[in-house]
Amino acid sequence: MAMGHEKGFIPMETKTIRDQEYFLKSLREDGVEEIYVARAKQTAAGKKSAVSVPPEVPQEARTAQPSVSQTGPRSVRDELIELRDKVLACSRCTELALTRKTVVFGAGNASAKLMFVGEAPGHDEDVQGLPFVGKAGQLLTKIIESIGYTRKQVFICNVLKCRPPQNRTPQSDEIMNCHDYLMKQIALIHPQIICALGTFAAQTILKTGQSISHLRGKFYDFPGSVPPDGQPIKVICTFHPAYLLRNPQDKRKVWEDMKMIQKELEGK
Repeated sequence: MAMGHEKGFIPMETKTIRDQEYFLKSLREDGVEEIYVARAKQTAAGKKSAVSVPPEVPQEARTAQPSVSQTGPRSVRDELIELRDKVLACSRCTELALTRKTVVFGAGNASAKLMFVGEAPGHDEDVQGLPFVGKAGQLLTKIIESIGYTRKQVFICNVLKCRPPQNRTPQSDEIMNCHDYLMKQIALIHPQIICALGTFAAQTILKTGQSISHLRGKFYDFPGSVPPDGQPIKVICTFHPAYLLRNPQDKRKVWEDMKMIQKELEGK
């Protein structure tokens, strides 16, 4: 799970114009160019949906949740946005639909060569609707930059799109309910490499029960359908950034995994 945001999140309803500008600036510094925020809708009970946009919010902040970079092919962007809208309205998991604040679809480049997949949103992600925005997210940003990329050039998402209450371990039915969303994201973006962050993501993507310590350090073929170009997507597993915050001695192992990714992307 991602951890707390050092800069602190101020609910949009209570932000002053200066607060809003500071918040948007911090997102830009983290590599987020677009924010999508669903407009408030009236439900049958007359209540507003979880995400609302007050009239005083600047126009630049009124463009929605999960960011999909404009640099991707138009058709892929459109399909990702269509999928995003479907996920935003999802209520397959009754408990998560009731307890979540937002749905965290993912963010990044629609034509990314590198895709990062984590476990599930944490508290800060649930509040902001964006993946990896807390301390673990800040560390992930540094990891991405260490191999010459930025968050704008990759795509980041989680296996689960909603935060489990109290950051508990995702349940098997929740994984099943979200599985086709993740598979559709992978199929649309069709990255060259998927980097699974942590045991949960690695086991889910590779359909295995082996530990992250056993799985990391090597490439695997993504166990999905063969893509049109005949080149299977490669999967590499490494430690989750949240784990590294607790166990900094293993950062060297993650750096070794990142160098493998860098060489593969560069064709070396």
